[in-house]
Amino acid sequence: MNVPSLFMAVLLASCGMAFAADPHEGHGAPTAAPSAHEAMVDPFMVKKEIDGYTVTFHVMPSADDMKSMGADSLMVKIEKGGVVVAGVIANSKVIFPDGREETKPMMVMGDWLMAGYDLAKEGRHQLMVLFKTADGQKRFGGVWYPQPK
Repeated sequence: MNVPSLFMAVLLASCGMAFAADPHEGHGAPTAAPSAHEAMVDPFMVKKEIDGYTVTFHVMPSADDMKSMGADSLMVKIEKGGVVVAGVIANSKVIFPDGREETKPMMVMGDWLMAGYDLAKEGRHQLMVLFKTADGQKRFGGVWYPQPK
């Protein structure tokens, strides 16, 4: 599968989740509140300003053929003045609730950059991105996943 087709498959999968019926329908009442990972009917998406760039952090379940890289896809889009910035090189980092850290390079998926992680562990994860723009400057920022209520 080529990259544009893969990106479209991932995008369609996430859109389908937003319109899905109750995932517990037909299973009786859940015995416990769903975890942050299970409660992704509304996919996680947060925008943050980093040095004049609008950076969108998006977490969604990975497509079946991408799960070997992680059960969840950390997607990042970098914009300036409402236009996607081309030629960005980025690395991502997650600090898990237990303090463990994992760093991965991000791959280009259309307008998005993506890296796979396993984010099912209960608690808050720190999601970070270090990106280098065509001018050679490096910029760094991050968000918490899930966001505080």
